[in-house]
Parts: sequence; C-alpha cells; structure tokens
Amino acid sequence: MSESVAGGGSGGAAASAAPPRYTRQDFTSDQVVRWCPGCGDYSILAQMQKVMPNICEKLEIPRENVVFVSGIGCSSRFPYYMDTYGFHGIHGRAPAIATGIKVTRPELSVWVATGDGDGLSIGGNHLIHTLRRNIDIKVLLFNNRIYGLTKGQYSPTSELGKKSRSSPMGTVEHPMNPLCLALAAEATFVARAIDTDTKNLQLILERAAAHKGSAFIEILQNCHVFNDGAFAAFTERDVRDDRTVLLEHGKPLVFGKDRNRGIRVGRDLGPEVVELGPEGSAEGLLIHDEKAATPSLAYLLTQLCEPEMPVPLGVFRAIVKPTYEVLLEDQIRKAEAKMGRGDLETLLASGDTWMVE
Repeated sequence: MSESVAGGGSGGAAASAAPPRYTRQDFTSDQVVRWCPGCGDYSILAQMQKVMPNICEKLEIPRENVVFVSGIGCSSRFPYYMDTYGFHGIHGRAPAIATGIKVTRPELSVWVATGDGDGLSIGGNHLIHTLRRNIDIKVLLFNNRIYGLTKGQYSPTSELGKKSRSSPMGTVEHPMNPLCLALAAEATFVARAIDTDTKNLQLILERAAAHKGSAFIEILQNCHVFNDGAFAAFTERDVRDDRTVLLEHGKPLVFGKDRNRGIRVGRDLGPEVVELGPEGSAEGLLIHDEKAATPSLAYLLTQLCEPEMPVPLGVFRAIVKPTYEVLLEDQIRKAEAKMGRGDLETLLASGDTWMVE
C-alpha cells in the first residue's frame, strides 16, 4: 500500500480526513493473478477494481478502511489481488472472521469473497447467521456449480444428475438455491449478477457497498476447466435477452428481445410466463418491489429457473433494518452507563478461585 494513503486506523488523521481520489490502479495489487485462462473470476476482479474508486469517493471511505476476507477456493484468492487490507482464512470461516472484524472496527468496509463450495457447504452455517444478524458485511458468492480448486467435484449448487469426478454416474442430490437461503435468513440486500454482464455487476457492487446491513450477491461465474458453459443457456449474448429478466424496482417483469413476454402469478400462486398483447400491455404482470417488508415476492422470483422460466438478474431485496454492530454498540453503552466499564481482572478473580502450583 502506498505511503500516500496508508496508515491511519480508527481516529487517525487519515481516517478522519476526506479520502483522496483513487483510480483502478490503486486497488490493483502487485501479485500475479493465478486463475486458469478463461476463468470468470477475472471479470469479477476487474469490475471490483473498477468500482472501488467510485465507492470510496461516494461513501467517503479511505482505502485503508477496506478489508477483503476469504476462506478456501479459487474465489478465495481475491484478497491477494485487491490492494487493500485482507485476510485469507480457513475453509468456510470467512463470515465468522469478517464478523469479528466488523464488530471490533465498525468503521471498516468489510467484504467476503467465497464460493458455492466454501460458502454453502462447510461454511453454510456461518453464512446463515451472518446474514440473519444483519451485520454490515458484503458477501460475494462466486457460483460456478463445481469445486474448482480441488479439481472438479460436484458442489452444493451442481445440478441434479451432474457427472463429475466425485459423481461419475451423476449426482442424486437436488441443488441448493443460494438466493433462497439468503432470503430465508432475512438478508436485507439480496442480488444476482453474471460475471460477463459487466454493467449490471458494477451497479450491484456499488449498491451493495452503499447498503447498511448484510448484503448477499450471487455471481454466476464460469469455470472454463471443470464446468465450462454451466450457465451458457441463458448467459450468452445471443440468448440473454430471451432467457433472463432484469429486476427493476417499481417496474413490471417484462423480458425478451422484443419485450413481448412477461411474468405474472398463476393460479397455483407460482410464477408463469405470458405473451404480451400487440400493444405490449403490462396489465396483470408482477411489479417488482425490492423494498417489500416481507421477502415473499423476492422468494417467488427465486423460483424462476431455466429452462421453463427466464432467470432473474438484479436486486431481489433491499430493505433497511438496524444492523448488528450498531445494536451491539448501543447495548454496550447502556451497560457501561448503568454498571461502569468493569474490570476483567476483577471479574476473573471474583467468586471461588483456586491457585494451581
């Protein structure tokens, strides 16, 4: 980190002063990027490095107050390639580490880079509780439907029947839907993006950064070596308009190259695709409401799955609730006002004690 922006933790001069104007290069480390050629992680890294200067300027965050935390996996190399503070943790434990960082240093902008294996398998429990507590942490889940770093075993998001090195006859497990998990955990910001849809990905990253509370972003990412084309049926440029629907707050769910199809609630209370009339009337279509108090509508949208339905992209939910670290700080202040700051040494020596010789 360069001398011009390094230093200054909580209460330091650098942290209190207006942050300098940054460029993408300020967030590009000197480490050699070691991902396979063609990996979607390159695009995700590039978009993060591009938007970080805007994020820091708009939110007045000094670069030394940005932290990236990861676990184990291809995605977990992310902290090495961002020229910020970072922590490469152990498998699945990035949300727990990030929680400790945010609670003790609430002024920091804390991000978690994880994958569908690291975050949803061994790390699933940590992820659930991080989201439900509404800790102001931004979780980027790189989903390629495979274990890439360990050479191609099926993951929690691999499709039913997936043939892999650990399932040569095809999996007999139904895949996990990461967005369903995040919404069930009551995450206050939930979104989905594609690694190659750079414009939408940048927008979501900026919105997640500005959100106060737990933010969960599923990024559909291609593993060129072990699961190439996992999402090609709806992510390729020539089919994307017809096979995806962009979620826009307050607008009807309309999609297609000719904007001639829409989504409404069917008789079974599930989503269904309808053809729009010659005048393109949106009457009766679902109107997206990312600010709904309950996640019911957002959850309904997660049930839009290929190949029968277009895949939804964008922000599913974005609501405001008190964050964990703010509530905790308030509780500590009230306790100190009532009982004083306390003394750890006195607490440890209170009650029955024994001296072991």
